[in-house]
Amino acid sequence: MPDAPIADPRVAAAISHWAPRFVANGITLTDFQEVTGAIRAWSDWCARWSERADIHAALGREALVARHFVSAAEHLSRAAVTYHFAKFLFVDDMAQLKAAHMKAVECHKLALPHLAPPGEYVRIPYQGKHLAAVLRKPAGAAGVARPERSKLNQPPPVVVMVMGLDSAKEEMIAYQQTFLARGLATLTFDGPGQGEAEYDFPIRGDYEVAVKAVIDWLESRRDVNAARVGLWGVSLGGYYAPRAAAFERRVKACIALAGPYDWFGIWDRLPEITRAAFRVRSHAADEAAARKNAAALSLKGIAHKIECPIFIVSGRLDRIVPSEEAGRLAAEVKGPCELLIIPDGNHVANNRPYRYRPQTADWMAAQLGAGAG
Repeated sequence: MPDAPIADPRVAAAISHWAPRFVANGITLTDFQEVTGAIRAWSDWCARWSERADIHAALGREALVARHFVSAAEHLSRAAVTYHFAKFLFVDDMAQLKAAHMKAVECHKLALPHLAPPGEYVRIPYQGKHLAAVLRKPAGAAGVARPERSKLNQPPPVVVMVMGLDSAKEEMIAYQQTFLARGLATLTFDGPGQGEAEYDFPIRGDYEVAVKAVIDWLESRRDVNAARVGLWGVSLGGYYAPRAAAFERRVKACIALAGPYDWFGIWDRLPEITRAAFRVRSHAADEAAARKNAAALSLKGIAHKIECPIFIVSGRLDRIVPSEEAGRLAAEVKGPCELLIIPDGNHVANNRPYRYRPQTADWMAAQLGAGAG
């Protein structure tokens, strides 16, 4: 970590709020320390992280040429998530942001065929355009090699993974693994205002519209069981997933990680860089318009419509979305509910991933009837 105080409060906020997330989701600790240690101004954030990502991308391409595909997947996946964190909240310079983002997407695509199990890059029809997504199926599922599991060669249930304000599918490999290991397929998609869709589609409060398009598409596939679909959402996705579950009856179970009950209600306490990212990704012209857009993201009068089983997780030490938001949701849902407040957990409890990632994956596997041991 840097020896001298950081003058730029945006850099300090990014390090303070999200350090555990970076490490939990694929950034090595030394990369985090060295890159952030060299940054004094927010204007340098994207460039410094992109420089580090370039190293991993070069190693990945060298491994591809040498046909060392396991190594290639590792290097390229790390490059993708490093480029992702270069752009994740860097909305002050959209040209820089998009350049880093496209490198993240490219590296992720190169890695996908060589992951274990592999991933498939897909495009889901949505409002005259498409939503980019990644489908991965567990070992033992149809078309995925694992001979000792051949008796399970049937379409697996699928967990639809919903991103947050500043996350994207390129960040989700660690989360995907917890479900894949339990016999569940994962469909991780960039929805409105997220990842590859953020340029064409603004954030929308009625996220069930996007989820409907995703499940409609899943029903066209023969290699997953679209009759057993679960939703998983992280951070702002922890609002989107319950919101969609309230209206989309094909959802059989829902996991909400550190999502707001009422986004506008916590607006003024959000970090400056978070509010700026919401303004840009909701396609708001200014702060006043952003606040108006934020008011559309609320579960007031909605939460009681959630009838499927739901597992809600929050960290008591969350300084972005207070844990009281999770309690408000849990108090109003109609269906079976489990609420886990991690006493020493930060935002999404990324400082304590072992306290909820395996537990929620086990729960989802049970809800969807996955066949993995």
